[in-house]
Amino acid sequence: NAGTTNSLRVLGKKAGAIVLFCDIIKTGLAMTAVRLLFREQYGEILYLLAFYAAAGAILGHNFPFYMNFKGGKGIAATAGVLASLDWRLTLICLVIFVGSVALTRYVSLGSILVAAAFFAVNLIFSWKGMYGLTPFARVVEFWGVAGAVSAMAIWRHRANIKRLLAGNENKLWGNKKV
Repeated sequence: NAGTTNSLRVLGKKAGAIVLFCDIIKTGLAMTAVRLLFREQYGEILYLLAFYAAAGAILGHNFPFYMNFKGGKGIAATAGVLASLDWRLTLICLVIFVGSVALTRYVSLGSILVAAAFFAVNLIFSWKGMYGLTPFARVVEFWGVAGAVSAMAIWRHRANIKRLLAGNENKLWGNKKV
């Protein structure tokens, strides 16, 4: 696929960094545009609207029509959501990703864990009122979008999950067993 990890492996560090930057920026720009355009009239649901815009950007990333609907897995694009939504969420997911990749050298495992944490932490933060969503139906809607984004990321990693379980998933640095 055309994701950051494969770009890094096939094209090198510079290309991987450019792809990572562009994937992060695309969802961040979508969320920022919504915030700028709708902050006056929809302030109470701005987080939700921005999240919908980001989910659309992730869908376009994962299933681009110009590549026969075969794109990336959405993790770097989701990182843009993290950075644009809440710095605490970003920090938690960054620690999970870096820690798991450092320990196992499996980027796919780090990505899957971040997708799960993304949903869990958003669930807790929105439940606690950190995004200012009211009434409760808006919180549940937010959970639905977060759940869909997380589920899609995990589903897009289904081949990686099979390889992880079989013990033959590609590692970031070499393929020797730890």
